[in-house]
Amino acid sequence: MRDASQVEQHCRYSLYPMTRPILALDADGVLVDLHIGYARAWQQAFGVALAERDPLAYWPADRWEVERLDAERRLQLRAQFERPEMWESLPAIAGAIDACHRLHDAGYELICVTALEARFQSARLHNLKALGFPIRRVVATGHAEGERSPKADAIAALRPVAFVDDYIAYLRGMPTEVHTALVLRAPNGSPNVGDELKLARSVHQDLADFADHWLGTPAAR
Repeated sequence: MRDASQVEQHCRYSLYPMTRPILALDADGVLVDLHIGYARAWQQAFGVALAERDPLAYWPADRWEVERLDAERRLQLRAQFERPEMWESLPAIAGAIDACHRLHDAGYELICVTALEARFQSARLHNLKALGFPIRRVVATGHAEGERSPKADAIAALRPVAFVDDYIAYLRGMPTEVHTALVLRAPNGSPNVGDELKLARSVHQDLADFADHWLGTPAAR
């Protein structure tokens, strides 16, 4: 939990002057469930409802019983992810909405920093608002693999007190003053292993667990 002097210093020097310190949150895997979105996209593309294979799989294609696709059918599936409607209709992860309200009620401004392409930024914001998240701003950075997170510049500009993501590679290159928190989410096939785990200053099962840690007061469940 942050003390009063840290909160005051953040508010004074933020590039976006606000009355609240900022918490930056990833979306897919932290706020909303892309696995369900993947299954919906498959059904839209091929008219087949997927059966679940491994509820503890990290990647959507490992969670569901999916067939191997040829190039043409891969494009057919990918086309579903090019529709704004896809990103406007993802369900919330269990406990995430309540965790966000707890953090918001404790005095934090919540901003979603997502690796979606910028053209889907408004769709993502619409989705979060419709679900009841107390989030009024989304920053879409696009996705890229590399030695530095595609989200690093956005985090440097926002200067949040903490950033929460479920993909360890997206914690690369974060400003040292930002508390980096990793949500593990699902263990099977997870990329969140090895030496890079040291990039996370705290590790949590989900956003509710992060809220417990950050606020220092576990919610009644």
